[in-house]
Amino acid sequence: MKKLAVALDDIKILPITNAAEFEHAGNVIDSLVDADLLDDPEERKRALDILEAITILAIDYEKRHFPIPKPDPIEAIKERMEQLHLTRRDVAPYFGGENRVSEVLSKKRNLTIKMIRELSRNLGIPADTLLAIH
Repeated sequence: MKKLAVALDDIKILPITNAAEFEHAGNVIDSLVDADLLDDPEERKRALDILEAITILAIDYEKRHFPIPKPDPIEAIKERMEQLHLTRRDVAPYFGGENRVSEVLSKKRNLTIKMIRELSRNLGIPADTLLAIH
């Protein structure tokens, strides 16, 4: 029979407003991470509901205080080419020719809307990543 390391009645769901509360929320999340293994269906549901609520609050705090910057569009293209083992010649059709590939990847030419569409469609790079302005 699976038991939790924390008493559900002792957990209070409150807004996370500082680093200490964020750390505490992380500890609560860690203690509830196996809640889906609880035998008692009522306790399992309650634990999973608490886990979801605290996780949402923690994610919100994290997004506000530790934002992840969008990647540079050119670096995203280069990384995706590397992941897919593609050469400049392989991606040339998405840029309108090999010369354009070199110009764009060396940041001498900007991406066009057509290029963005082609790269997004064919390489799976989100269009909003390619549209990022730095």
